[in-house]
Amino acid sequence: MISSQCILENLTTAVLWFDPQLRLQFMNPAAENLLEISAKQMKRTKIDIIFPRTHLCQQTLRQVLQKRFSMIERGIRLPLMSGRKITVDCSIIPIDDEKYHDHILVELKQIDQQLRITREENLLLQQQITRNVVRGLAHEIKNPLGGLRGAAQLLERELPDDSLIEYTDIIIEEADRLQSLLNRILQPHQMHHKAQTNIHQIIMRVKQLILSEIGNNVTIECDLDPSIPELAADSDQLIQAILNIMRNAVQAMNGKGQIKLRTRIRRQMTIGNKHHKLVVQIDITDNGPGIPQHMLDQIFYPLVTGRADGTGLGLSISQFLINQHGGLIECESIPQKTTFTLWLPMEQQT
Repeated sequence: MISSQCILENLTTAVLWFDPQLRLQFMNPAAENLLEISAKQMKRTKIDIIFPRTHLCQQTLRQVLQKRFSMIERGIRLPLMSGRKITVDCSIIPIDDEKYHDHILVELKQIDQQLRITREENLLLQQQITRNVVRGLAHEIKNPLGGLRGAAQLLERELPDDSLIEYTDIIIEEADRLQSLLNRILQPHQMHHKAQTNIHQIIMRVKQLILSEIGNNVTIECDLDPSIPELAADSDQLIQAILNIMRNAVQAMNGKGQIKLRTRIRRQMTIGNKHHKLVVQIDITDNGPGIPQHMLDQIFYPLVTGRADGTGLGLSISQFLINQHGGLIECESIPQKTTFTLWLPMEQQT
């Protein structure tokens, strides 16, 4: 007859077995892999050492012991002994057996990958919806804008006093500026100069542009991986995408602070529903006040901004441009640390 321990050892789900004092008695190989610890070394270790700084060991398990019913907690952010954090769904089951009375089974299912895929799919869907809405609005604005400019030109010819021409010039110039902005919104996907591109040359170009705009009040540190090969891209559009994010960082810091630029290669990564062998990761981190949590899910929508003088278009346009390269931009933010991560596949994009 197959023993219960043999069954647990062959499960692909991580399972841990604790005694009434919440000391580890058994963990299967799947749990060892997930938690990055050895079952032999951790045997009889208290649960609060295995799962430091989490309510899982102090509240939920004791409640299960007292009330004798199973509980499920979803989306627990679990810190590991290695310092890494994972997100899991956790099932806690009291063992109803004379020999093992008051023992507990803990089943962990890692959901980080599912959460990531869902978040990426939502971002991509959000961008598609946003693109359609903005393109519709832009088309509606272009026609009256052209009429406004034409009327200003006709008015300029009829003005009796040349000193008044400066006002029509302002109307014409602002109309041209808005026309240019609408064109950028309507045609962010055009990549006329797609070629093999060195991502670090793009990053250093943007760094130079930012420093020329703000002087020495902001320091920019670079941690660049020199082994990253060239990728097929429209360099002008990548410059614009990164420039928008760094300008946002400078504005968030009120022109004083630190920005860190970091590049790495990630292997075997899925963006949305497409798998890529190699992906370039670009992290842009600033030490500003951070983005309010309630805004994090909305920052890539057009016209969403936390500044009174902001247009709310910079991040939306950046996301458009990176999407057109098959990539994605994500953001995580806490006070003193906001990181925008750009993912760019190395494969040729069609």
